[in-house]
Formats: sequence, structure tokens, C-alpha cells
Amino acid sequence: MFNPTLLNLPPYPFKITRKDDVVFIFDELRKKHLVLTPEEWVRQHFIQDLIASKKFPKSLIQIEGGLVLNQLQKRSDILVYNNAGEKLMLIECKAPKVKITPSVFDQASRYNSIHQAKWIVLTNGLQHVYAKMDLEKGSLVFAQELPDYSDL
Repeated sequence: MFNPTLLNLPPYPFKITRKDDVVFIFDELRKKHLVLTPEEWVRQHFIQDLIASKKFPKSLIQIEGGLVLNQLQKRSDILVYNNAGEKLMLIECKAPKVKITPSVFDQASRYNSIHQAKWIVLTNGLQHVYAKMDLEKGSLVFAQELPDYSDL
């Protein structure tokens, strides 16, 4: 059974249910119950923080969007769009026990080679890495915190 880890994100009043020995969390964006895994715990907290703290519009957040990379079907955890439909941010969520390493960043960078989002964010709920892409120069600048949606 899943035992929630205290994260470096504000707590939220999630709807948690149990059926037999399986624990579920209600995803407000997809309007369905999902099996509560450590990664889902992080994803749901991060989404709620984007909405509550950073004023990201719910309607511009896509969860588990598909992409094709090297002829393989992959999925990105969270994509955030602007009002024009352009991809602003690629967010990859890991379980709290998964360290944010260069290989994790490489995975997100490979996904972003397809998405071309302006920001890459990595989180395991304990550590958060924010990088703003300069797509013209092919470089990135790390930030200490994520700006509000209106400042992107």
C-alpha cells in the first residue's frame, strides 16, 4: 500500500479513496480516480501548486501528453500551454526516492527536443529544478524558482 511522503510542496485536501487494497487519488483536471503511486502523489501536488500558488490556468495544463521520440511512443508528465496553444513548459515528475540527476534532465531534454517548450521543470516533490530554454541559442538558464504564469 502507498505511504505518502511529506513533500517540499504545500499540502492540499486531496480526495483519497481505497478500494480493496488499492489507494486512489482524484485528479481534478482529468476528473477521474487514479491509482496513488509515489509519482502520482508528486504530480498531483505539483499541479495544485501551479494552480494555487503560481496562478496557472487549469484549462492550459495537459497531463500525460503523448509524443513520438526515435519512433517510440513516450509520454510527458505535464505540459503547460499559453493562450495561443504554444507549449510553455514541460514538467517531468519522479517519485520522491528518485534523485534528480543529469540522466533525468537528459530524458526531459530529449522530450523537449520534440515539444520545444520554453521551460523544463523536474521535480521529485522534494527537489525542484527549473530551466528556461533559449531555443535560438540552444542553451538554458537555471532559475531558483518558477515565475507566476503571468510572468512567463
